[in-house]
Amino acid sequence: MRICKVVAILLTATTSQASELNFKFKSPAFSGEGYSSHVLTIDNQEQTRKQKLIDEKKAEAAKAAADAKNTNLARFLNNLESRVYATISQKIAEELFKSGSSNSGGSFDVAGNNVQWSSVGNDITLRITDSAGAVTEIVVPTGSLAW
Repeated sequence: MRICKVVAILLTATTSQASELNFKFKSPAFSGEGYSSHVLTIDNQEQTRKQKLIDEKKAEAAKAAADAKNTNLARFLNNLESRVYATISQKIAEELFKSGSSNSGGSFDVAGNNVQWSSVGNDITLRITDSAGAVTEIVVPTGSLAW
């Protein structure tokens, strides 16, 4: 039995080999290799995330504004306002272009904007002054109109 043990030990005994252990960090933050690329990648990820959050907030605000404009009440008020302005402009145009009119001008204010009109000779002048003071002037020569 002793011989079997000795033979078994001799057969299983092998030489061991070893090499030097070299430890290296995988993270560029610790090793320093490729650190600038690592920092740029992290910065790019942070900026992308911040921009995504900003875009999401803008989209939510735009959706809320669109939803507010799309209510039945908002559509009704917009339609009413359009009709009122159309009627006012129609009345002004009728007054300006009717033959034998003794009214040579007038003015009115709408939402902080002043609209003045006058009829001199064959020209009708429309002068619109907005709340900031900018002036738009339209001159219509009535002599060339055939109605």
